[in-house]
Amino acid sequence: MKFLFDFFPLVLFFAVYKIGNGNEAAALAIADQYLGGMVSGGKILAGQAPTMLATVVAIIATVLQVGYLLARRRKVDGMLWVSLFVIVVFGGATIYLHDETFIKWKPTILYWVFAAALLISQVFFGKNLMRKAMEEALPLPDALWPRVGYSWVIFLFFLGALNLLMAFVVFRNNTAAWVNFKVFGMTAIFFLFTVAQSMLLMKHIPQEEA
Repeated sequence: MKFLFDFFPLVLFFAVYKIGNGNEAAALAIADQYLGGMVSGGKILAGQAPTMLATVVAIIATVLQVGYLLARRRKVDGMLWVSLFVIVVFGGATIYLHDETFIKWKPTILYWVFAAALLISQVFFGKNLMRKAMEEALPLPDALWPRVGYSWVIFLFFLGALNLLMAFVVFRNNTAAWVNFKVFGMTAIFFLFTVAQSMLLMKHIPQEEA
């Protein structure tokens, strides 16, 4: 359930973009009606409408995530607060300037902020955030946790750079292909890294004596 909750905005972004991309006339009509007064110049092009509608939905979904947790008096973790800030700022810029460049930067900024937080916490404050998140499932020796933390820092910086490469080089003129990669490619890479790392670390878990 938590997996679905965390990916709720991403799933909605993908669904709305795909529907809008397949029905540009309808998407443009909806965007003009509800977003026309929010954009610079007040003019939205047909090719921009799917991205703008998907971005609005992603912003609303993230706000609803935070609101739901607050209403239930549950803790909103730092990652979700950062995600909310980034999607509001970069998504808002995408809508106001009707320029998809900003929403394409959003995953990179998010990954790099998380990587920087892990690095700063570990180097300057002696706190390993990955250990805090993973130790219950992987009770590793103390000496191994710094390597785990640094591996996530490197991986997240790599993901951020990969997103820029795909968004502005490989799929520079094909937003639909970038959206597919963002939803399926990046998610698959993240999942495979997590599984591969877990399998490698399992052999380092101390065995209980019989």
